[in-house]
Amino acid sequence: MATATTKPKTNRIGLEPSVYRGGKSTLCAGCGHNTISSRIIDACFEMGIDPQQVVKLSGIGCSSKSPAYFLGSSHGFNSVHGRMPSVGTGAMLANKHLVAIGVSGDGDTGAIGIGQFVHLMRRNLPIIYIIEDNGCYGLTKGQFSPTADVGSTLKTGVVNDLPPIDTCALAIQLGATFVARSFSGDKKQLTAVLKAALSHRGTAMIDVLSPCVTFNDHEGSTKSYAYVKSHDDPLEEIDFVPFFEDISIEHEPGTTQEVTLHDGSRLYLKKLDESYNPTDKLQAQRVLHETHGRGEFATGLIYVEPVTDDFITTLNLVDEPLAALSEEQVRPPRAVLNEIMESLG
Repeated sequence: MATATTKPKTNRIGLEPSVYRGGKSTLCAGCGHNTISSRIIDACFEMGIDPQQVVKLSGIGCSSKSPAYFLGSSHGFNSVHGRMPSVGTGAMLANKHLVAIGVSGDGDTGAIGIGQFVHLMRRNLPIIYIIEDNGCYGLTKGQFSPTADVGSTLKTGVVNDLPPIDTCALAIQLGATFVARSFSGDKKQLTAVLKAALSHRGTAMIDVLSPCVTFNDHEGSTKSYAYVKSHDDPLEEIDFVPFFEDISIEHEPGTTQEVTLHDGSRLYLKKLDESYNPTDKLQAQRVLHETHGRGEFATGLIYVEPVTDDFITTLNLVDEPLAALSEEQVRPPRAVLNEIMESLG
């Protein structure tokens, strides 16, 4: 007697969830970074992203191992410490049709890579820049990172006396056109933010609070699971409708803001604070300042500018990827070089 078989679940481009997975994680059990990888897998599957059109980029650190754990068939490059933005810029200039996902850490971004981060944000390169933020250097035994809050403590009892870098505030000030903060333990919010970032054309910077279970998940840490859960201050509830789904979402009148992204996808932001407008840069900076002063983390879509030209558009690159051009198209013939040399004589 024949038995019925269940047809594998597929997405809009006909791929199964297994195609979006990566290798087995070697990070500590319970690490928030692993949860972020899972959310990237979910978002890319649900959005119907072709893994072979994705380039994954990282620097050095625990966070930079993450790209090995999602989209196993995608292109990948593990760069020098803090230099992921340069590699990402080169990849996107060579082939503007790629989807770039950069994964960095709070140390990789805020310390040795801060200069690279600054210039990536101001250029508005089309890239999803994820900071897996645990407030410590987990790969080198848990020292404070540049995002560690004043007064937070190490497991050894050492107290941090230096002010933190707020990567969201910095990204907004420098020109990033999509800035969000989320928590690795908030599946619904983080998935919605990632799906919106995949539809945004420009720099989408996402700071994800991702507790280090080995070195920074104790009482006294402001990046622990318990602290983040109790000090999370969501700005809104996020619903996302991709361009290929013609459905509507109902909310109470006057409480929801709709934002249309470059590809026609729509963000519905149900305001928890009715006065908050994520397209207002000054208000976004003020909210970050005020929540930090209360020892809280503002999470959700903090700032978005959906109509600014991205770096590729500004450079007016040809439609065909530079990486696909033939030698004849990119190398001037000898006659042209001779003409240039003669003109210099």
